[in-house]
Amino acid sequence: MATKTDAARPEAELRAGPREWLGLFVLTLPTILLALDATVLNLAVPDISADLGPSSTELLWTVDIYGFMIAGFLVTMGTLGDRIGRRRLLMIGALGFGVASVLAATSTSPAMLITARALLGITGATLMPSTLALISNMFKDPRQRGVAISVWVTCFSVGIAVGPVLGGALLEWFWWGSVFLLGVPVMVVLLVAAPLLLPEYRDPAAGRIDAASVLLSLVTVLPGIYGLKRLAEHGFDALTAGALLTGAVFGTVFVLRQRGLADPLLDLRLFRNRAFSAALLVLLLGLGVMGGLYLFITQYLQLVEGLSPLEAGLWLLPAAAALIVASSLTPALTRRVRPGRIVGGALLVSVAGYALLTQVDSADGLPLLVTGFVLVYTGISPMMVLGTDLVVGAAPPEKAGSAAAMSETGMEFGIALGIAGLGSVVTAVYRDETADTLPQGLPDDAAHAARDTLANADAAARELPGSLGPELLEPAREAFTGGLNVAAGVAGVIVAVLAVAAMVLLRDVRTGFDEGEGAAAERE
Repeated sequence: MATKTDAARPEAELRAGPREWLGLFVLTLPTILLALDATVLNLAVPDISADLGPSSTELLWTVDIYGFMIAGFLVTMGTLGDRIGRRRLLMIGALGFGVASVLAATSTSPAMLITARALLGITGATLMPSTLALISNMFKDPRQRGVAISVWVTCFSVGIAVGPVLGGALLEWFWWGSVFLLGVPVMVVLLVAAPLLLPEYRDPAAGRIDAASVLLSLVTVLPGIYGLKRLAEHGFDALTAGALLTGAVFGTVFVLRQRGLADPLLDLRLFRNRAFSAALLVLLLGLGVMGGLYLFITQYLQLVEGLSPLEAGLWLLPAAAALIVASSLTPALTRRVRPGRIVGGALLVSVAGYALLTQVDSADGLPLLVTGFVLVYTGISPMMVLGTDLVVGAAPPEKAGSAAAMSETGMEFGIALGIAGLGSVVTAVYRDETADTLPQGLPDDAAHAARDTLANADAAARELPGSLGPELLEPAREAFTGGLNVAAGVAGVIVAVLAVAAMVLLRDVRTGFDEGEGAAAERE
């Protein structure tokens, strides 16, 4: 949404030129990298385990610490960019990310790798809000900003798409550390090109960072994310409850402190804007449901269909391609149809995809699963484009970094919530169905492992003699697929409600795509 000052300026002064579009290309580099880095490590876990010999706890922290640190530091880094300069923070983060990538690639112990992954998360938290905030500065014309955000979302989709394929190829040809070195040349290009193509922007009236608010934000987000992840993995226990309660208590204290500060770390007044709040809610729940189901779809491809990581990544490409195409077409469509109708209608397409996923079986479900996931991704992409544009566009220029950080933090919480909620559904169905369907004559340890998770059942089956292994895997795979079916049904119901909510809450909202002369006349 353009500010009053921008609206009063001639349109020619607002429109971006070749330098800004080249700068957008530079900003897409860290976007692709962060999306890629979020998926590529999972493929390298077996090789890391064989080389470094981490304990189960160390391996869990190796995987999770990156997301924890990103989620914990997003709000702080977004607001810090508003204060010290968004280009400066982007370059500092790029340098740190490159160094941390080298440390991760050359790690000689689990502790060293966990430390490097933590540094990757902290420095990665500087990149995403900085790129979105700079886009809002570079593209002041609302329509151009909308197109630029569409490109940003598309590049994020590209990273998700190529991550499993590229990671699988690197692991076949090189050692596990090569997946981390992907970030080094990207950051070198960014450091060279940023001073030439990207403008600097900071809030001239910003005060100092409130250290207490930074600490409170960390002890709000980190226990909250940890509690949600633990809920998905171990169910509701004392540690899960303690983590969630800690996050809630400190979150309340954080909000109360922000209300009393003249220059808060997080400007809660942004939530008074209905477009901002509604878009943030749609992003949180929509991406949360999709992200939660994505985890189990990748497990289905590898553990039920028996595909290699590279083959599984290739089967995910059609859905990623649909996401890219739909993201690219959203700007043109929004010039004729109101954003609320587009987001709501597209989410109903996702509902159709979730409905197909409820019919997938363990014997020959691959075509139906791929088709359903294509529809899910097609329906989710307009929400990503328009939701991000509404969140960033609703904030004044001096608060763009903070708004972008809230958008990213909401996505992180949403995905963690989706994994925890849908993970609990899949686990409950799996354990209920395997309780009575496993074959007789299994050793106690194999039976116990098989009733826990499909991954454990697959590992146990490899150690069993004769036909016991296949006899164990068949009911375990059917149970997991049943859990996936139920989770897809739950996701479909949630997204259907979200589609109606989007049509109602965003019915009168405009985005940057549809502002300008004749917009109302063009719209259906």
